[in-house]
Amino acid sequence: MKNASGKAVIEGVHSFTQLLDPETLANPYPLYTQLREKEPICWDPYLHAWVATRYADVVTILRDFSAARVPSAESLAEIGLEALAPVTKLMRQQMLFMDPPAHARVRALSSHAFAPKRVEALREHVRGIVRTLLERAVQDGRMDVIRDLAEPMPYTITAELLGVPAGDAALLKAWSRDFAQVLGNFQHGTALGTPSERTLEDMTAYFRAAVDATRKHPRDGLIHSFISANQNGDRFTDDEIIANTIITMVGGQETTTNLIGNGILTLLRHPSECDRIRNDRSLIPSAIEEMLRFEPPSQYTARLAPYDVELGGKRIAKRQGVVAVLAAANRDPDRFSNPDSFDVSRRDNRHLSFGWAAHFCFGATLARVEAQVVLEEMYARFSSWSLDAKTLVWRDNLGLRGLTSLPIVVQELTDRVLYF
Repeated sequence: MKNASGKAVIEGVHSFTQLLDPETLANPYPLYTQLREKEPICWDPYLHAWVATRYADVVTILRDFSAARVPSAESLAEIGLEALAPVTKLMRQQMLFMDPPAHARVRALSSHAFAPKRVEALREHVRGIVRTLLERAVQDGRMDVIRDLAEPMPYTITAELLGVPAGDAALLKAWSRDFAQVLGNFQHGTALGTPSERTLEDMTAYFRAAVDATRKHPRDGLIHSFISANQNGDRFTDDEIIANTIITMVGGQETTTNLIGNGILTLLRHPSECDRIRNDRSLIPSAIEEMLRFEPPSQYTARLAPYDVELGGKRIAKRQGVVAVLAAANRDPDRFSNPDSFDVSRRDNRHLSFGWAAHFCFGATLARVEAQVVLEEMYARFSSWSLDAKTLVWRDNLGLRGLTSLPIVVQELTDRVLYF
């Protein structure tokens, strides 16, 4: 077996921490395949956790295992990661790391801002933002997909949904990028997963001020929804509002940025599939689902065993950690035919990129709408696009997979007709 650069993958069971190697990070799928084929439930001595790579096992973990996995300050001190204590204190109040009933309480209130009807009503607003960004970006037939489109579009929409000034969107993006390093890396116990203390202080102060301002001068958005929430006299504390606003801010930006960047790159690498969409725009929704399956923006998540359990022939003890590799499950040949082939018309494409069951991403509808609009507008404006870089650099974020830059050369349509 060889990786993208042609080097042989060493035989034997590998640690998931191989993702720290830039070459593996650039193409982790051979590693995932080897783990899935050799030992689909394996103990990783470096992570001190189990790693699961089969579709059926990952579904079981997402459905049945505990999401309340944030380590205590004492546990962090024992393994020399005291620097993470402030951020884990914040994470323990975020819905992503909660089990029922606490999770249901927070999610129900958050989901209102991302209800399908409400998101669909945003479609043309998203389109206007995308068109403006493309108009600004294209100079001399070139643009950077990440800098000019995949980052500014979702951070603008996210600011509006939160109910904070649109002029602060770029600031939110900087904080989001820093905090995303924690979400993608902290399970590996590396310096990559330590956000700056300044980021935590500034984010907390900003959203505390936003909560105060929204109370005095109410404006529509997620922060106002949190403030107004009242379940039989039970209200959110300000700390809960701040913590869950932050996780929504990060998820609303990082997932969509990576989806757009990874998706455009995948089309560049599969020109025949790119042309299929150009000739049949009705394939765009299914193409987005295939992008999510083939090159997911979120590669894995983690859970804790709720009790002693046997999974894949292995005995997992209560409270042991399990890394559920979504990206490996998405290419499991027992679930998907020709899983390493990119097929924009793939049917029965129930990928795991947005999770499963109670923790299914409540922002999935918005991410899909944003990605669909981007493709619609790219195809409406350009007759072709091609990669304008010899090498690509992937962000040093092991769980949230995305590029630092994606420069392309574009050819504008001379007889352009707007898609909508």
